[in-house]
Amino acid sequence: MHKNRPIILCLIFFALIGLLIVKIAYLQLYSGEKLSRAAASQRSASTELEKPRGDILDRNGIPLTHRSKTASVVLKPLFIRGKDDKIDTISRILKVDAAKIKREVDAKREPVIIEADYEKVQKILEQGIEGVSVVYSLKRYDDNTVGRHILGYLNKADQVGEAGVEKFFNEVLRYKEDSLFSVFTDARQNLIQGLGYRINKTQNGSKQNIRLTMDYHIQKIVEEVMDRNHIKGAVIVEDIYSGDILAMASKPDFKPNDVFPYLNSHNNELFNRAVASYNLGSIFKIIDAACKLEDGRNDRSWYECTGSITIGDKEFKCSAYEKGGHGWINFEDAFSKSCNPYFISMGLELGAEEVLRMAKEFGLGGSTGIRDQGVDEASGNLPANIKRLLDGDIANISIGQGNVMATPLQVADIIATVANGGIKNKINIVDCIIDSAGSITKEVRRNEGKRIITKKTSNKLMQMMEMVTNSGTGTKAEMADYGGAGGKTGSAETGQFNHGEKVVHAWFAGYFPRKSPRYSVAVFVEDGKNGGQTAAPIFAEVAVEMIKKGY
Repeated sequence: MHKNRPIILCLIFFALIGLLIVKIAYLQLYSGEKLSRAAASQRSASTELEKPRGDILDRNGIPLTHRSKTASVVLKPLFIRGKDDKIDTISRILKVDAAKIKREVDAKREPVIIEADYEKVQKILEQGIEGVSVVYSLKRYDDNTVGRHILGYLNKADQVGEAGVEKFFNEVLRYKEDSLFSVFTDARQNLIQGLGYRINKTQNGSKQNIRLTMDYHIQKIVEEVMDRNHIKGAVIVEDIYSGDILAMASKPDFKPNDVFPYLNSHNNELFNRAVASYNLGSIFKIIDAACKLEDGRNDRSWYECTGSITIGDKEFKCSAYEKGGHGWINFEDAFSKSCNPYFISMGLELGAEEVLRMAKEFGLGGSTGIRDQGVDEASGNLPANIKRLLDGDIANISIGQGNVMATPLQVADIIATVANGGIKNKINIVDCIIDSAGSITKEVRRNEGKRIITKKTSNKLMQMMEMVTNSGTGTKAEMADYGGAGGKTGSAETGQFNHGEKVVHAWFAGYFPRKSPRYSVAVFVEDGKNGGQTAAPIFAEVAVEMIKKGY
């Protein structure tokens, strides 16, 4: 028995050593991180620097977010507590309340972070105050951000998407990374040597970005043209072959970093006019004309315009009313000169059912699909109960008045469909989701098209739209030195009044260049009075700027 005792003791000793090794391995491999975090939390306090978020990019990968630098002044309480003269200096330079800063410094040990512009940051750094440092980062939005109604904005409190693409793709854009400015202290709140104040970053996922179909440079051109001309309305630029939205601008717009002042503003800056419903006036005559041509009716029929036409007890006036009318006028001239009596007579002949069927084929009265890509939109409106429509209703429909409404986006797509030979493409505003290396992780765009009018009808409509810019109501959209254009004007009465005057929305929608169309552009000017005088020049200015810059 005594002879085996040393062996038994050795076995017990080695068993205990083995158990100790297993325990240490368990703590290191399985519980180490958890225990480390627990221990650190007992001796550290942190302030979140930012909530990292994926970028929103244009079609070429140009960032639309995080384009400008920003800086934050970091005050380290354990260094500057009690140094009121230093705090007064900091407060004076940063233009913040000194008493508030002193209260925060006295109450906290974690960093106090104050955002500041470049000039203030430089002045702070010149002071050389111990316990004050600067952290640089990229600002998500600034006063030069383009496409604000598409991008949307973030909730200021928690940086969650509140509108637009930011809201729709919020979970994709939320980048799982903690970015903290921490302080490490002992039980007596003394800084731990070698740790003290430091920035900690913990990554728990991969960054995902959203790539739009928007072109940054085209969007910038559109917004600058609208700003120069003080336009209240919307402009859309669409690629006629793909259905991609290259630019979508609504003015006036807003500052995405501070939307509170706009919540009850009478200018409705947060309202996206590019996807809101409006009466579209004579733009609808494109639908009438397509219906007539597809129906095989005589496109050379003549009509005597006396300046007005009476349907029931209502008189519908022509733009040539004051001149006694257009006289005898044919189909092409009636289109280019926007003769209301001609198109009302033609609409009655075609019938509401055929005209509205064609309008639906062009997408009016329905969603374009960008709502499913993060940009909310109206569907416009077409009369529902066709059988109950009276002749007066049909007359209104024929000239784009009454219950007929459409969005600038829908109007741009009408033009794109005509200009590409009669194919209606799916509209896209978002292309795909990509990772930080640029690889596509999910396709969002939809590629499909449907022929809704013949190539022959398309060619005839384009011929007449070119007459509009050559000699009709849209001559201010003509740009002969830059390849020319075709289009249609519209002046839509709303039934509303502003300071005793009728509110009349102005439209021009067209394509360019004339011989080889590439882009469709819809211009809507709220209460612009006359499409040919107000909206057409905006179209020309946008188109010329795009051509000059190589588009």
